[in-house]
Amino acid sequence: MKKKRIGILTGGGDCPGLNAVIRAVVKRAVIDYGSEAVGFIDGYSGLVTDNSVTLTYDSVSSILNMGGTILGSSNRDNPFEFYHEGRKDPADESGKAVEVYNKHGLDALVCIGGDGTLTIAHRLAGIGINVVGVPKTIDNDVQGTDQTFGFDTAMSTATFAIDKLRTTAASHHRAMVIELMGRTAGWLTLFAGIASGSDVIIIPEIQFDIDKVCDFVKNRNIKGKKYSLLAVAEGAVSRNGKVITREAMNTRTGLPRLGGIGTFLSDEIENRTGIVSRPTVLGHLQRGGSPTPFDRILATRFGALAAQLAMEGVFDVTVCLKGGTIEYFPLDKVANNPRLVPIDSEFVRIARSTGAYLGD
Repeated sequence: MKKKRIGILTGGGDCPGLNAVIRAVVKRAVIDYGSEAVGFIDGYSGLVTDNSVTLTYDSVSSILNMGGTILGSSNRDNPFEFYHEGRKDPADESGKAVEVYNKHGLDALVCIGGDGTLTIAHRLAGIGINVVGVPKTIDNDVQGTDQTFGFDTAMSTATFAIDKLRTTAASHHRAMVIELMGRTAGWLTLFAGIASGSDVIIIPEIQFDIDKVCDFVKNRNIKGKKYSLLAVAEGAVSRNGKVITREAMNTRTGLPRLGGIGTFLSDEIENRTGIVSRPTVLGHLQRGGSPTPFDRILATRFGALAAQLAMEGVFDVTVCLKGGTIEYFPLDKVANNPRLVPIDSEFVRIARSTGAYLGD
């Protein structure tokens, strides 16, 4: 009987835990199903250009604790709108992706990524590729799962960074504004803000009033609180609906390039209150490093079930965490449907009830 073959790719931005998923998919496919695995380099780019590598039990044996991804990743390559080097306009290369999939004799393709990667995976399912998704992102905004792997590590990194900024803020009596990732979802900023005891937490789901934010910081100072910590999401939205961006629209991703809210808030606080304020942009530090034990275990659980689903013929789904159980969820409910923080959520209430100001 012909051995089954499984393909794996990692799309979108990197995050801790990707290698743990790759390892789990390959090892379970080999041990429990006697299957073979192939990895595509740099996400969907490798699927279109047939840039691949054989993945064996031995080749994935020492990658559990490694950050990043041994397969490389890309958040710019979409088979349906593929940009070739030297060409201005994108081309539909989804047919080429199907050809490469069939050329390798694959029975399934495991697509590891966030909302964008999984949306593309669902489209590929519609043209004949058997896909299984694995939800990855430090933003924690994939629909259908209680948590994505990578989030816990990024939250820990951000929390420890804010903890370190507290000491210098206190020493110099400053307002420190920490800009975090998350795009349109505030999970990372909200959790890191709560965990670090930040005084102000600003997330995209709750519009902020700059006048009130400045007044809050000033009143803390008057009451003897000589420093303030402000955790702010890069996609924060002001009361007038404005989002600070460095680039209105990236032609490759179709998304605005966020950034600058930390500097904006810091300048406004200093100019309006006279309190010295400094911004810190954590940036890609949040994506890097070795995954926490929680993320290693979650990623391993995700990868193991993804391999099982792929081998047993359950397709066009993504694995997910529900309560304490690893289950699966239809990809059509994930596509173009990011999971945002409900403004009446338990975590928003906790932040408010423990003294954090949310900018509204």
